Amino acid sequence: MIDSKESLKRYLEQDKIALGRQQDKRPHFYGDEIWKFEILLRKVEYYINCKKGLLAAVMRKYYKFRFHNLSIKLGFSIPPNVFEEGLAIPHYGTIVVHANARIGKNCRLQEGVNIGATSGSHEAATIGNNCFFGSGAKVVGAVKIADDVAVGAGAVVTKDIPEPGTTWAGVPAKKISDHNSHSSLCTALFQ
Repeated sequence: MIDSKESLKRYLEQDKIALGRQQDKRPHFYGDEIWKFEILLRKVEYYINCKKGLLAAVMRKYYKFRFHNLSIKLGFSIPPNVFEEGLAIPHYGTIVVHANARIGKNCRLQEGVNIGATSGSHEAATIGNNCFFGSGAKVVGAVKIADDVAVGAGAVVTKDIPEPGTTWAGVPAKKISDHNSHSSLCTALFQ
């Protein structure tokens, strides 16, 4: 969670690396909407978690307004304070994440991913570091997913995935291999 100006800078840098934009200082004026979205997400988190006072309240509302508008444009429903550093969203398209989900470092979400609660519950997934979610993957309920897990396109995860470094696919999701998620992620961020 962003808790200082230094952690904000670290999150922004890690997100930039995860998006493969190491060479660029800032997003281009035209395009780069996903990178702009992630910057706004991190600034909203910073102003929610770290800043108090009247000026901070004004800035928080300003960033929330811009974040909300860009979220709608891109089809993202991603609340603040869910993802650790290194978030990568390669394509815009519908992505829905529950506010109570907790997702680790270096996570990559393809379009159509849904990480939500179920049956009126407010409990959502806890996901480890270095996880990949293919197009249309769904994570339903308060499941726990270990580090280095890849969830294939269209898979529906309804139970815990306790084995790190595995690949899961199908409806409901089943283990299909002992291959980890690293080939689908930015390797510069592995720790």
